[in-house]
Amino acid sequence: MKRFILLLLLFPSLTMPNERFKNTEEDAAGKSFREFLKWSFTNKKPELVAIDSSDQWKELTPSSTDYLVWIGHATYLINKDGLTIITDPVFSKRASPVRFAGPKRLIPPAIPIDKLPKIDVITVSHNHYDHLDLRSLKKIYKANPNAIFLVPKGDKRRLERRGIENVKEFLWWEEIEINGSKFTFTPVQHWSARGIADRNKSLWGGWFMELKTESIYHAGDTGYSGDFIETKKRLGSPSLSLIPVGAYAPRWFMKTNHVNPPEAIQVALDLESKRNFGMHWGTFQLTDEEIMEPPELLKQSLKELGLSEEFFRVLTPGKVVEF
Repeated sequence: MKRFILLLLLFPSLTMPNERFKNTEEDAAGKSFREFLKWSFTNKKPELVAIDSSDQWKELTPSSTDYLVWIGHATYLINKDGLTIITDPVFSKRASPVRFAGPKRLIPPAIPIDKLPKIDVITVSHNHYDHLDLRSLKKIYKANPNAIFLVPKGDKRRLERRGIENVKEFLWWEEIEINGSKFTFTPVQHWSARGIADRNKSLWGGWFMELKTESIYHAGDTGYSGDFIETKKRLGSPSLSLIPVGAYAPRWFMKTNHVNPPEAIQVALDLESKRNFGMHWGTFQLTDEEIMEPPELLKQSLKELGLSEEFFRVLTPGKVVEF
């Protein structure tokens, strides 16, 4: 069961008929099922450790503004310019279609779901279980019935079947204006599936949030491609980017769809974003790298490139970053 769920989370392994969406670089093909089996029987077993968390978020009040908090994995809480945004909200104990199996959280969400402030906008990058968690989305909707849910094309009905309203779905480069801020869905190199039969029947991407005084880019989950140069060309450079740094080993299997820390730095350089923060590590053990390897490799890579550690940081879950 665990290997099957990892297959759904990580690998576009089987070529399915009538695929609806493709990456911009069409030669970015997935691995075969045979290669998946090779990885699954030779993969390493990283030591499961819990990274440190912070309770600094408890200092926030309903009147607090202009802050960012990493809750875990790809989930960020952002308050800026009159909007409170949450990205890829996953609060369940497992990234899985079932409650009893699948990758289990190594750390709890830094902010419990019932302690979230009022949410205005929810962004979802793609429908893998570690990014689209229907149980969490339903809870957020119940607490915030006027919130707007932004999802890739093909996933709207999935939310609506759970009774979630105010759902908007997007193709790449489509946009929406919310309270004077513009949200644009952008291409990244990845794939989608909730089961074996729906592979690539919904889209995947990143979110470029052009707020009134700050532009924030959330890359979702991605391999390295020319999409980030194109995003900068079309939308300009974000002032802050949230970029995955984990779930990349072994490279022979993961490279197409998951950047490693050096590639994550290149994404930041392509975007020419001023501040960059990591995500997609330390929450679920999905691949072969050791839990603490991503921040260590990131630090080493920055040094080798002659870049300041402040250019691209990894955060402690729960720590408040002020704009």
